[in-house]
Amino acid sequence: MTRRYFGTDGIRGQANRFPMTAEIAMKTGMAAGTAFRRGSHRHRVVIGKDTRLSGYMIENALVAGFTSVGMDVFLLGPMPTPAVAMLTRSMRADLGVMISASHNAFQDNGIKLFDPDGYKLSDETEQQIETLIGSDLSEYLAKPQALGRAKRIDSTHARYIEYAKRTLPRNMEFEGLRVVIDCANGAAYKVAPEALWELGADVVSIGVEPNGFNINKECGSTSTDALVAKVHEVRADIGIALDGDADRVILVDEHGKVVDGDQLMAVVAQYLAEEGRLSRNGIVATVMSNLGLERYLNSIGLDMARTPVGDRYVVEHMREHGYNVGGEQSGHIVLSDFTTTGDGLVAALQVLAVLKKSGKPVSEVCHRFEPLPQVLRNVRYTGASPLKGKEVSAAIADAEARLKDVGRLVVRASGTEPVIRVMAEGEDPDLVESTVGELAEVIEKSR
Repeated sequence: MTRRYFGTDGIRGQANRFPMTAEIAMKTGMAAGTAFRRGSHRHRVVIGKDTRLSGYMIENALVAGFTSVGMDVFLLGPMPTPAVAMLTRSMRADLGVMISASHNAFQDNGIKLFDPDGYKLSDETEQQIETLIGSDLSEYLAKPQALGRAKRIDSTHARYIEYAKRTLPRNMEFEGLRVVIDCANGAAYKVAPEALWELGADVVSIGVEPNGFNINKECGSTSTDALVAKVHEVRADIGIALDGDADRVILVDEHGKVVDGDQLMAVVAQYLAEEGRLSRNGIVATVMSNLGLERYLNSIGLDMARTPVGDRYVVEHMREHGYNVGGEQSGHIVLSDFTTTGDGLVAALQVLAVLKKSGKPVSEVCHRFEPLPQVLRNVRYTGASPLKGKEVSAAIADAEARLKDVGRLVVRASGTEPVIRVMAEGEDPDLVESTVGELAEVIEKSR
């Protein structure tokens, strides 16, 4: 069944335009509240958000929806997505909500939903909510005496910081490490620097002055130039870049070289394997992860399973097959011993622990393999997806034939924005570049 509202990571779109309007947000609150209203107890939902201007509108609309069907609402304020997932479990909520468009610009916003165990919803549950949104919800309205209440909670920042710190070995401290942290002017602008400081690091913070418009703007995990410059300026040991909702992380070594999610998964997986704490003798990654990662893991006796793009699919595979490490090249790192979703801060802390234990610089610890030449091109479109056209299908088939036995091709529509992502990798950089360029040109002409 075609889904009208939900994509690969909740509901997302331009603020105040369908589907990210106050009306749809209110109906989503009503529908999700109805779907998770089970039993006769007093139901509760926790709501966090990042720092976008439109967060105020979406938050209030959701509150109206949830309270109208009898759910009590606990407002967390600006809070990382993984913190919302953790607090959903910790506070015994029936539902968790994060208002964020992750790494997108401020103009966009989104609604991510978590079940009582802190996991993102299944396709089946999202479809149930979609059906309810499109129905007459008046029959589910609570009686006047049963309306929900809403209140803000101020103690949750400290709770998340303490939770993140407790994922580290006992007595682990970061004394002597100078760390630059870029919070992308987003949800972690308070908690991430505080957590690092409490652990003893010498902390230099950037991207910690949100104004509603500057989230992810020339900062954060998708724009690391400012972080690289600051690492050089203050001669830091490491740079840490989070995205707008802090569910992904990218690192920068002491020389200013970027360390992506593939390298971070290699670091954590090998460390846990040596400690005897890596389950299933392997990890879960997506089709976008570099073939170099897979080859490196195989060389040290570890396996790698691949899923479609999206940390939700990574987590689903991890849960089904018993893995405890997974993630994406973009920096979503899922460590299921601690978290139920990608957690940029927790992942960064684990890498810092490896650094501290080894006594070696980031440039040695976090560059485990040489990635194969990989090219990613994004093609924006309007209207129907150009992937359905005959010319595009033929061009994709031709590109796959060119790369057969010498590389990989992945062509997919983004689940969060109107973009076709064309990625190829292989031993021959010229072949990879030309294959992606020619295919992207065909897609652009068919838009």
